[in-house]
Amino acid sequence: MARVSLGEFEHLILLAVYRLGPDAYGVPIVREVEERTGRTVTQAAAYLTLRRLKDKGFVKSQLGKPTAERGGRAKRYFEITHAGARQLRDSRAALAKMWEGVSPELDRV
Repeated sequence: MARVSLGEFEHLILLAVYRLGPDAYGVPIVREVEERTGRTVTQAAAYLTLRRLKDKGFVKSQLGKPTAERGGRAKRYFEITHAGARQLRDSRAALAKMWEGVSPELDRV
């Protein structure tokens, strides 16, 4: 079986889903990434990435209850899966190994 990896933006979105827990739906996910990274994120880019993460088995989703404030539409909530959590853990470990001994040299540049 081929190893599935995360792109940078997928990584950020997956971390946002993890950090938000049960409150992870479109608007807070976008806000979390924007506030923590300083980058501008569109809803479309976030949802496209969430779909890719779902296809990879790293998140699952479910519809909440319809609300009057949304014109009777329901929010789609996302949750990290065990595979997604494992992927984040493995990615963090790999990055930490790559960063070992680099920071002092990078600070001098």
